[in-house]
Amino acid sequence: MFYIEQTLKFHKKAGSKMASPLKRLLIGRPLKSSEAGEQKLGKLKALAVLSSDALSSIAYGTEQILLVLVTVGVAAIWYSIPIAFCVLILLFALNLSYRQIIHSYPDGGGAYVVSRENLGNNAGLIAGGSLLVDYMLTVAVSVSSGTDAIVSAVPDLFPFEVPIAIILIIVVTIINLRGITESASLLAAPVYLFVLSIVLLIVVGLFKVVMGMDVDHETSAIGTHVSGVTIFLLLRAFASGSASLTGIEAISNAVTFFKEPRAKNAAKTLTIMASLLAFFFLGITFLAYFYGTVPEMKATVLSQIAQNVFGRNFLFYFIQIATALILVLAANTGFSAFPLLAFNLAKDKFMPRMYLAKGDRLGYSNGIITLAVGSILLTIIFKGKTEALIPLYSVGVFIPFTLSQTGMILKWLKEKPAKWGLKLSANLLGALISFTVLMVLFFTRIESVWPVFIFLPIMIFVFHRTRRHYKRIAPQLRIDEHIDVPDFTGNAVVVCVSDATKVVEGALKYAKSIGDTVIAVHVSLDKKQEKNFVERWNRIHPEVRIAHLYSPYRSISDPLMKFIDAAQQKAKQDNYSLTVLIPQFIPKKGWQNVLHNQTSLLIRTRLLMKKDVVVATYPYHLKE
Repeated sequence: MFYIEQTLKFHKKAGSKMASPLKRLLIGRPLKSSEAGEQKLGKLKALAVLSSDALSSIAYGTEQILLVLVTVGVAAIWYSIPIAFCVLILLFALNLSYRQIIHSYPDGGGAYVVSRENLGNNAGLIAGGSLLVDYMLTVAVSVSSGTDAIVSAVPDLFPFEVPIAIILIIVVTIINLRGITESASLLAAPVYLFVLSIVLLIVVGLFKVVMGMDVDHETSAIGTHVSGVTIFLLLRAFASGSASLTGIEAISNAVTFFKEPRAKNAAKTLTIMASLLAFFFLGITFLAYFYGTVPEMKATVLSQIAQNVFGRNFLFYFIQIATALILVLAANTGFSAFPLLAFNLAKDKFMPRMYLAKGDRLGYSNGIITLAVGSILLTIIFKGKTEALIPLYSVGVFIPFTLSQTGMILKWLKEKPAKWGLKLSANLLGALISFTVLMVLFFTRIESVWPVFIFLPIMIFVFHRTRRHYKRIAPQLRIDEHIDVPDFTGNAVVVCVSDATKVVEGALKYAKSIGDTVIAVHVSLDKKQEKNFVERWNRIHPEVRIAHLYSPYRSISDPLMKFIDAAQQKAKQDNYSLTVLIPQFIPKKGWQNVLHNQTSLLIRTRLLMKKDVVVATYPYHLKE
């Protein structure tokens, strides 16, 4: 007992010393599982972490409407005002609906859980798969938009958009690997600086307009007939502007991040976020109309409005910096929600079990890293162009919007709780508008959104295959009353050797301690080498039989596998277990592994595929 206690104490000390200094510098010290309660968020910090995506979307939401309208002419800008009000109606419906989802599903899961429980597994997987990709797009769009804001302030950086975006994704990844509480603390200041700057911009801008201080900017009056404007065009502009609502579902996915009472705090945070988003979106759209702002290649609509309101002074640069910061940090919404969604899918066995594991800082680090890699790939593929990413981004969120609202309608029809008619009406409104936006996106932006018809079926197929695999192996791993395990009478050990060295000598001693029969096997690549090796082996280890194989095709693993097959057959006849022992020396420095052990890694990989063969490694640690 004393030996075990001392071993455990040593293990704890050694574990803390062996931790990578760079990892500790970037991510911080590991947290105990008992500290999980300290990693919960209050409303102010949760607003910073989970609403940055939705709030930051005002930097490009109005711009997406204008990009569609100006194809007809600058005179069509006035249509952005009624379109903005239509977007706010959808925002109101989604806010009511997701409040109901939060209270109905306080354990989180959002659209995936709602769709799966009310519409079936496939609907849930469509919602879940859409959101997984959408969170990757969230990061790519947010960071690309942040890069656009930086380039608007410093045009000389235009050729370096993609490298800048990749570096920013890596930075946000590191922030999130430090844990939810620490990332919230880091994010709070930039988010609230952005809120302050946009409030200041809207208030000062509207004040100047009302006072007639910017009379030079003339636009068509509201209600002016503009030739070329069609219902089809207006629907397309509405669908593009609805991109501002992406991210509103994140709070319903992350209810478990909140302090108690979780559902109540999450619902209040959602309402605060929706109110701010409505004010910002409407204010920016009004200013864009009054100032006659049109999208430009190297200057965002928001930066043009800021320049019109304040001039190119300190306040202009302050807004650009705050916008760039929140757009980059808006990626944090994806980093918060993606790992939780992956956790829920993995819990239902639709994704690998590694997404259930928490990292050093009590976050789901595997999900965070997966999201970062996917986002970087999307940024490279789409060359950091926000306008190319947004249509897919919108489709990725309006699919789960539609499914979750429909799921809630069925839930109210089945359960009929108090005031279920009002609840159903809110979800019905949300479902109808969301479905309309989705159809408009499919019909008007098919050239941009067609990939959804490829990746979604593939993802659903992979989800089902993953679950089927887990179901198939479960009975094979389950212990029942009748365990069919062979009772071996002995153990044969095959030691793979490349030369007579210290590591081989140690491996042979270990093999003798565990085996009734020990055989060494060596593969030679030429006849002369084979003869010299056998003579040297018999001189140094005469007590151990050596099986010397010649490989005329210079392959070590192929003849070795054939020998193992023959040894396996002999072991079965003698009712022996078969162990293959691979000697391997361990360099003092980790990077030196690249210079060694590649053959042993290949052999071990192939042996693991063989049934009824125990594969073991004998490590020999080098001093230098």
